[in-house]
Amino acid sequence: MSRRHICFIRRQTAYNNAMITPETLRTVPLLALLDDTTLAELAALAADMHLIDGEWLLREGETSAFFVLLEGALEVTKRVAGADQVLTHHHAGDYFGEVGLLLGAPNVANVRATSDAHVLRLDATDFHNLMGKSDQIAARILQTMTRRVTDLQRVSVETPVPRTLIVGHPADLECYDLRQFLSGNHQDFHWLDPGDPVALSLIPEDLRKEPYPAIVLPNGDILRIPTKHDLAERLGLQTTPRQPLYDVVIIGGGPAGLAAAVYGASEGLRTLLVEREAPGGQAGTSSRIENYLGFPTGLSGADLSERALQQAERFGAEIVVTRSAVSIQQECADAQVVLDGGQTVETRSIVLATGVTWRSLEVPGAANLVGKGIYYGAARTEALGVRGKDVFLIGGGNSAGQAAMFFADYAQCVTLLIRASTIEKGMSQYLIDQLRTKANIRVHLNASVTAVHGDAHLEAISVCDAGSGQEERLNTDSLFVFIGADAQTNWLPETIACDDRGYLLTGLAARQSGKWTLERDPYLLETSVPGVFAAGDVRHGSIKRVASGVGEGSMAIAFIHQYLALLEQETPPAAEPPAYPAG
Repeated sequence: MSRRHICFIRRQTAYNNAMITPETLRTVPLLALLDDTTLAELAALAADMHLIDGEWLLREGETSAFFVLLEGALEVTKRVAGADQVLTHHHAGDYFGEVGLLLGAPNVANVRATSDAHVLRLDATDFHNLMGKSDQIAARILQTMTRRVTDLQRVSVETPVPRTLIVGHPADLECYDLRQFLSGNHQDFHWLDPGDPVALSLIPEDLRKEPYPAIVLPNGDILRIPTKHDLAERLGLQTTPRQPLYDVVIIGGGPAGLAAAVYGASEGLRTLLVEREAPGGQAGTSSRIENYLGFPTGLSGADLSERALQQAERFGAEIVVTRSAVSIQQECADAQVVLDGGQTVETRSIVLATGVTWRSLEVPGAANLVGKGIYYGAARTEALGVRGKDVFLIGGGNSAGQAAMFFADYAQCVTLLIRASTIEKGMSQYLIDQLRTKANIRVHLNASVTAVHGDAHLEAISVCDAGSGQEERLNTDSLFVFIGADAQTNWLPETIACDDRGYLLTGLAARQSGKWTLERDPYLLETSVPGVFAAGDVRHGSIKRVASGVGEGSMAIAFIHQYLALLEQETPPAAEPPAYPAG
């Protein structure tokens, strides 16, 4: 008998043997204060929950509700400083959930059964009605909430946060890349500039001399000029696949790739995501995404990618960073993804979600100043570096608008340089309205950068106004570039069809490319190679929005289920061994 079947029998037995009645509620010290009529009403309204040993009741971040433990035991944990900590244990008669409900916040901790348990649950409206039924109950619950909030604060303050120290010069491209890498992988770090007299006193004595960048790990180990791969391994990030065969390998960890990882792993597929830098992609560097469904106050790209990463890992997906796919080989139903270093990973299907890369600024000398005043994208870690400065951003899309809003809280002046004649051509209206509320944001239309100036670091830019033809030199040491993006697909085999700009053809376009070899039509997101799917910005015809990428990533998994089902039908059963007569 399977464990799932046993669990079902245990749960069904619990339902038959224990129901919520007014008499049951009267055994709870908190609820014993209520009269018989109110107890009967509460018993009728409450959800009757039965848990088996090891089953989750609540996860941190879920919608809050009020719970009373009637039988059994529960363990409460919270992720603090990257590790799960046990906060407390609940026993029969205990109640919880009031913190999130009274503060208007999601659930603040994880709750799991440590034995078979019987739990009462009240939704928010019924909980607030209960508070209004009795001043004594309201007072007790408020007192409990105050104690628990204090306990949470104490745990947060007393738990040391693992922090990496990076020492390096602002104009050092390797130092900049390492800062971006740590930020993108949600590693807490502190950056000190050895050229800053104030920072010098905070730098350990043995790190006050070259070479830089130097890294001090949370355990005290020192790394000099490490590669991202070495740093990832020393920080405990996964850099090598663990299984010989996967149901799906996802290449690229942007919104589409992360969504595919979440849905693939949650639906039982052996899932591997390969990311060359850090999960989140370009969206992960967005300072603020205001129009993402379900987040009325907006969220940063880093927050979105971190939540998606936690979801994917909770469902069992493997997330490998600092590794690149260099080729795909397919000689039979299964394919092999070849990673840098020569390691191969066997998989039954592939999702290409490599996204796009920022287009380079085609101005003489710009390439030599990347990381030395010229930056592609805008990570939140660079905010302190623009304090009190005049900052320039090239681009008229949402990414540029979001970055301008973010930097406006730090910089003296933020100037958007937009080649188009109107800002409405490429930017959402909500962002345009927000830009108008910031007194230190300027928008220069019909503008393009024609020259950059500086040797060791950016010192100034030349900007040409297309309307007047006049060119102006503007002093600045901070230029952020958001000028469109290109697909990087030249590493793929020629059997995977692309358009003339390198974007992957799928569905009908893949069939019309002449490279599709099967009688059946390709699935909507399937490339010209059966079993290889594309999702997100790298796909020809995709909508370049975070929500669209997430949708395509989840759709790709739905199509992969159909594709794998076809493979099962087409695979002949294994031959029976010949029967030999006994004796």
